[in-house]
Amino acid sequence: MAKTTSSGTSVLKSNSVLSKLLAFFGISALLGAIGAGMMLPAGMLSGAASQVGTEMLDKLPAELNEEPMSTPSSILDQDGNEIATFYAEDRTPVELDQISDHMIDAIIAIEDERFYDHSGVDGEGLARATVHNVTSDTQQGASTLTQQYVNNVLVNYQNLNGLRTTVSGSKEIPDKIREMKLAVAVEKDMTKDEILEGYLNIVLFSGRTYGVESAARLFFNKSAADLSISESALLAGLVQSPNALNPDANPEGAMQRRDLVLGNMYRQDRITKEEYEEAVASDVADQLDMTPLPSGCMYAKDGFEYFCDYVQRLVRADPAFGPDVDSRQRMLDRGGLQITTTLDSELQQAAVETARENVPAGENEGVGASIVTVQQETGNIKTMAQNTEYTVSTETEGETSLNFGVDQSWGGGGGFQAGSTLKPFVAMAWMGAGNSMRDTVDASRNNYDGARFPAYCLDGGYAKIGSDGWRPRNAIADMHKTMRMDYGLYWSINTATVAAAYETDLCSITDITTAAGIEGGGTDSGPLDPSNPSFVLGAYEVSPLTMAAAYSTLGSGGTYCEPRAIESIVDAEGEEYSVPPVQCSPGSLNPENIKELNNTLTQLADERIAEGELDFPIAGKTGTNNYESSTWFIGYTSDLSTASWVGNYNGIGPEHTLRGQTIGGRYFEDAWGSLIAGPMWVDYMKVAGPKYETAEFPEFDGPTGNPRTMESSGGGSSNNDDSDSDSDSDSDSGDDENTDNDTSEEPSDDSNDESSGDED
Repeated sequence: MAKTTSSGTSVLKSNSVLSKLLAFFGISALLGAIGAGMMLPAGMLSGAASQVGTEMLDKLPAELNEEPMSTPSSILDQDGNEIATFYAEDRTPVELDQISDHMIDAIIAIEDERFYDHSGVDGEGLARATVHNVTSDTQQGASTLTQQYVNNVLVNYQNLNGLRTTVSGSKEIPDKIREMKLAVAVEKDMTKDEILEGYLNIVLFSGRTYGVESAARLFFNKSAADLSISESALLAGLVQSPNALNPDANPEGAMQRRDLVLGNMYRQDRITKEEYEEAVASDVADQLDMTPLPSGCMYAKDGFEYFCDYVQRLVRADPAFGPDVDSRQRMLDRGGLQITTTLDSELQQAAVETARENVPAGENEGVGASIVTVQQETGNIKTMAQNTEYTVSTETEGETSLNFGVDQSWGGGGGFQAGSTLKPFVAMAWMGAGNSMRDTVDASRNNYDGARFPAYCLDGGYAKIGSDGWRPRNAIADMHKTMRMDYGLYWSINTATVAAAYETDLCSITDITTAAGIEGGGTDSGPLDPSNPSFVLGAYEVSPLTMAAAYSTLGSGGTYCEPRAIESIVDAEGEEYSVPPVQCSPGSLNPENIKELNNTLTQLADERIAEGELDFPIAGKTGTNNYESSTWFIGYTSDLSTASWVGNYNGIGPEHTLRGQTIGGRYFEDAWGSLIAGPMWVDYMKVAGPKYETAEFPEFDGPTGNPRTMESSGGGSSNNDDSDSDSDSDSDSGDDENTDNDTSEEPSDDSNDESSGDED
């Protein structure tokens, strides 16, 4: 359709039906009325001309393109409690019987007093507006509620589809003619009450607040069903100019408009004189109880913002919600999605409080804490918490938008060096090669210059340490000796882990880490690279979510489940969307080897971390990187796996160390995983553990020993039971007199890897 020129003739000549209307009504009258107030001439639908005009309107195409009304979406926890809301238009649709009769009377009184008498277009109103507009300096409109409903439906359709929006005051002649035609058509298909209900749910009241239910909550903090006469009149007055008459910003203008509405209601016998006088005597400012509905993750439930951000990113990445990111965000803002997640709010609240208490945000520059829990057998994320305040600004210490718990592609910072939390997977490969945790490794060797580590999946079948060499060291003194594998793991001896890797196969180890879902946390990262032997000491940066899921493979007896955050999504029309199902891989890791491994990890967790504070079975492993800028404890019960991380999220070098800082009121001369991340895990598990199953771990049928000492116990004999070492120190203990000052040096291979080897 051609657009109107300054004279209007191009549009008029292009429409034959409109030309007939012009011939019938007179072109000068039509242009005069529309030019003055976008209204048709007075006689169009009055008297004898009314029937002819209606017939001519019937010849115009009637295609009211309706879309579901833009409705806020909600992110819910596993029990249906709201976490956050997203909207472009704050709207809560309600039925007509859920709206106060006063509100219905008020909107009819001010907008369309003959609403129940006309057939979509009000001839008397058109006549009145035309006479007024040609005889006065001010302008009046004559759009009926039906026409306004049609206009709002069209605007909603245009907004959702990125089309030109024809709002009041910007309509061209064909727009107005079409609106009138559609109003007549709508009156044939809908009852008056249906039209009124639709109008009161779609019309704008202020800013991004649409519909009477949301407006009642915004201005009065109540339901539309409970609106008084005065409150109803105030809201009805707003639709003429929602932002200019906002009572919060312009109480005087809003009151004047309200009183006009009240006058109409009284004149039309919709209220009594006493009700009128009482209502006009009330003060607008005294009635207001502004309760805006916040939108987006910034205004999510306190402490739940980062999980909200993660869920939002999942939706924005899913083609089910649109062909591109912008359309998916529109769906989130307008589609009325009910997104039920896997989050346990009780556990989440406990995790948030624990992280903030143990590591107060802003206490030290860049020091963060993260607690992430997944449920075994499902992969359902139960908590994703951290100590910082969620913000898009980075100007205030202790505030960040970085989600410590996830990979960079999902809003994280790329992960953190895993340290010794990788060592249990080296032990799994060691056992997979036919060894026992009671077999010995030569932990005396600390020089691997030029060494070739077996790696069946690499060219040549090995990974070679380059010319710069690799000389891993231990944090505990007197540990360069032959020792049992369980003893080396319990005390987190670097040279024991490297020796086991050297005697096994690097590709066999990465086969296991890949089966447990371990990948680097960077955007382009993938599975761990066996060509860089330093990975066995945790040189790679990984996310807490990745590690929680990996350890759940140990807790479940070998089943890896992909982490998932969304249980279901239903839109405003009741349509269900496909979401990732529970995706588990039974037998990812050898269950018998896990049983043997648990003999070490249960004692490590119970004796060194919980120290009697938890009365249910636990297992896990500490981790600390070279510069003590990243500390971990990842532990599990029979049902839950939780990664506890504390570190500096600004970097990993010595300038970012936690050593020598006061954190949570405690000074850390050394910052080991057992000293800071471990206690935080215990505090959280005091709440989380009892809520879920905490059964005993399956026992290993073969010989086991006490991993704390080199002495034999519990059946079977060690290959090296003659050692008299019984050190109570630990690389995670921070015990200075038993700790070397040196940290492990960086390995070097032919690829010139610069990632640092890590230790506890």
